[in-house]
Amino acid sequence: MDNRRRDFLKLAALFTAAGSFPLLQAQAKAAEADPNAPLKIGYLPITDATPLLVAHAAGLYEKQGLKVEKPVMFRSWSQLVEAFLSGSVNLVHLLSPMSLWAKYGSNAPVKIVMWNHLAGSALTVRPDIQEISQLSGQTVAIPFWYSIHNIVLQQLLIANGLKITENAPKAGEVRLSVMAPSDMVAALASNGIAGFIVAEPFNALAEDKGVGKVLRFSGDVWKDHACCVTLMHDSDINNRPEWVQKVVNALTEAQVYTLANRTKTAELLARGNGYTPHDKKVLEDVLAPTDTQWAKYVETGAIKHPDWHQERIGFQPYPYESYMQKLVELLQQTHLAGNNQFLTELNPATVATDLTASQFVKNALAENNWKGLFNIADNWQRQEIFTV
Repeated sequence: MDNRRRDFLKLAALFTAAGSFPLLQAQAKAAEADPNAPLKIGYLPITDATPLLVAHAAGLYEKQGLKVEKPVMFRSWSQLVEAFLSGSVNLVHLLSPMSLWAKYGSNAPVKIVMWNHLAGSALTVRPDIQEISQLSGQTVAIPFWYSIHNIVLQQLLIANGLKITENAPKAGEVRLSVMAPSDMVAALASNGIAGFIVAEPFNALAEDKGVGKVLRFSGDVWKDHACCVTLMHDSDINNRPEWVQKVVNALTEAQVYTLANRTKTAELLARGNGYTPHDKKVLEDVLAPTDTQWAKYVETGAIKHPDWHQERIGFQPYPYESYMQKLVELLQQTHLAGNNQFLTELNPATVATDLTASQFVKNALAENNWKGLFNIADNWQRQEIFTV
């Protein structure tokens, strides 16, 4: 059994009531033993983790009077989830669909406190592929079944008359294969896959190495979508809300900092500073692309909606209820491997309020008068726009 399959099965087991029970027991005991535990951050080395890492690098947690340990980098989603459910870390970023699986598949006592970022993902293919229809009979890698990437990709494939399969693909079919983001560029370069859809900076890395090109940005399909969200334990939210508020204050300020200092952020996160293994240039291509680079994407069709004024990766912390409702609706239409019976029982409107604790980020935005900076309407609402 290869590592990809093993990682998926491990995560699938964690996101069941039986599989998560011992971990949740461990987390409850840890919270009881140390109710004032310091902030312990877990993350994957992708740009989705930017606010968590910038807040650490810029001293924003300490600015809030928080005691914080050095962030711990994990190599796979299963490792990160296991550490979070067991209480080894108490602040993580997680794929937004994966947060649903954690909450309702394993009954984990967790909540989304804010969004990490907007967009920040793309469908990257071999240089010889010019359009989505050419993926017929090919294999495309996804980071996980419960991901915005899987949702967007399947909508694009279906719109182009292609069917999804987990088996060897026939003509008119595309095989989806779960793969760790760090393995995707090499797999594309060796022709092991025809493309992948994943978070940055792996799309930019494939471009930089000349082994792939962006065929479509995810944010050009679902306008201003969230990808990763910030999760915390219910025990912290219920028992020390003042502490949680300080954490969210720091993370919100980290997004403000990043918007104003994109090139500096790339430098902070680059190889050599202990946060990610990525080159500064590749991170700059994501965080601060030039107008020339962006115009090229419009010319090639990677951007079909230039009037949306999307960024390769954007930042906005408020978790819109309309997004979560749309997310549940789309997941219920999406092919997902494994047991996903819990999805059929979810009410999109109920999930939008049950899974999210938005009061903390509302406080942070209002106290600092940042709603305008993030273009948030007075009524905290927006309309979801999804078009292929």
